[in-house]
Formats: sequence, structure tokens, C-alpha cells
Amino acid sequence: MGPSLLQTLALLVFQALIITSCAKSGPKNSNLFREYLGAEFKQVTFSDVPINSGVEFHYILSFAIDYTTASSSPSPTNGKFNVFWDTDNLSPGAVAAIKAKHPNVKVALSLGGDSVGDGESAFFDPSSPETWISNAVSSLTQIIQEYNLDGIDVDYEHFKTKPDTFARCVGQLITTLKKNGVVSFASIAPFDDEEVQRHYMALWKGYGDLIDYVNFQFYAYDEGTTVAQFLRYFDEQSGNYGGGKVLPSFISDGSGGLAPDGGFFTACSKLKSEGRLYGIFVWCADDSKGLGFKYEKQSQALISISH
Repeated sequence: MGPSLLQTLALLVFQALIITSCAKSGPKNSNLFREYLGAEFKQVTFSDVPINSGVEFHYILSFAIDYTTASSSPSPTNGKFNVFWDTDNLSPGAVAAIKAKHPNVKVALSLGGDSVGDGESAFFDPSSPETWISNAVSSLTQIIQEYNLDGIDVDYEHFKTKPDTFARCVGQLITTLKKNGVVSFASIAPFDDEEVQRHYMALWKGYGDLIDYVNFQFYAYDEGTTVAQFLRYFDEQSGNYGGGKVLPSFISDGSGGLAPDGGFFTACSKLKSEGRLYGIFVWCADDSKGLGFKYEKQSQALISISH
């Protein structure tokens, strides 16, 4: 005898609940803490930054840029990346030492950034996309292996190419580095600017499954952002990068967005209560050094697995 109408209806309701539950499932709270360092040459070292053993800690070296370094007026190199961070204090030996001392530490490098040389904008400007991809894979593999790095972050903020070209070049770069086992994670660092968003959302549309974290620059919003505004911004960007781990962020000196002493941790606590605090990232250790890294300590305490 077949199932009764009541049994059939009950089964359909159960299946609908399962489907709904699966649809709502996604990233959960995380103990990930990430911090950029090295771009401002303030002699900050890895060991300066306090490391909570209850977090997964990512240093992000800033920046590797596909520009020349040998002149007073750097120019694009079509994908041949050079190191532009403070190598005196953030050397391959320093990376090895901090990773040996703290097993919860990983180190990545970030690409691009805002400027190069004496404040000139660092443009994404490939003269030949296919050659750019080849050169980028080769030059970055060499740097990553020399420094024994774990991941890559993409922080281009200025563009002289269309979004689909940016998406193809950077997407293929990430694809190849991951396929070759050169990096184990990748992130992007967009902010709320129309041109910037067009480029990164094109990249996300084509290669979002390869991007592990979205380091959204919430500190690029206006200074004095309120908790309520921040949470609305977070919802908006979570929609733009659907399914991604969008990380809340602050700038050390509080000069933009929701300041660390202006409600940032209140907002993060609410996200945590909702299961949406996928980590926290900070710009940047160079500035935090003069503040005694107090906000780094507070961030890590909030997300620590021992908390």
C-alpha cells in the first residue's frame, strides 16, 4: 500500500525544510584575524604585533606591484611584480621566524595598493593580458616561494582597463597559483567606489569560487559612520559578494568609516550573535604600532576560540 496523503504531505514539508535550511547555510563565525603591514615603512616587525593563540592570524605584506623599482618614476611592467614593502624589517628570514614561533600564523602578500613611488597611483594597466598573466604567475611564484608565503590578496584601486579584462587576468592568476599549489588562499580588497566595484564584482562573478575572503574596506566610508550605518553597509556588500566571507574592517587611526573606539566592536558583536562574523581585518600595523596595538588585542579577544 502506498503512503497516505498525510504522510506524503509530511514528507514534502520535511523536504522543503531541508532545502530551506541548505539554502540559508553559508559562512559561519570565524576566528580569522588579518592585518596589513609594511607599506608605510615605519619599521614595524612581525613580532611587534600581539598574536592571540586562539585565532587564525594572517599577516598581509603590502605591497607587491607590477611596476619598476629602479627609477624615480616607476612604470608598469605588464605583470612582472616587484616587492615594495619594508624588506629591511619584513624579510624572508623574518617570515620564517614568526611562522616557526606561532603555528597559527600565515603570511600573504597584497597586490597593487593605492600608490607607487612618490604617490603616483598604482594602475592595473596590462599592455597584453595574456603576457600579463604569464609574467604575473612567474614573478609572483618566485616572490611567494622566496618568502615562503601562504596566500595572495588583490588590492588594485586604480584601473586603465575594462572590468572583464581585470577579471580574466586576476582570475587566471589566482586559478594558476592555486592549481600549482603556490598559494592556499586568496582574498580581494574592494571598497565602495563605482569603478572599483565594477572591476571586483566582475572578478567575483567569474572567479568567486576561488576567492576565500573579501577584505572589504569599510573604513573607506565617511569618517563618523554609525553602528547602524555600518551594519547596513555590511548587508549591502554581503549581497554584492553573495556567498563570500565579507570581513568587517577598521583603520587604526579611526580616520574613516566606523572607528574602533566609535562602535566597531559593538557592530562586530552583533554580527557575531547572528553568526556572520567571518573574521576581522585591520589597516594597518604600521599605524597601530604607535597605539600599542590595543585594537588588535580587542579584535582578537572578540573572535578567539577561547573567548
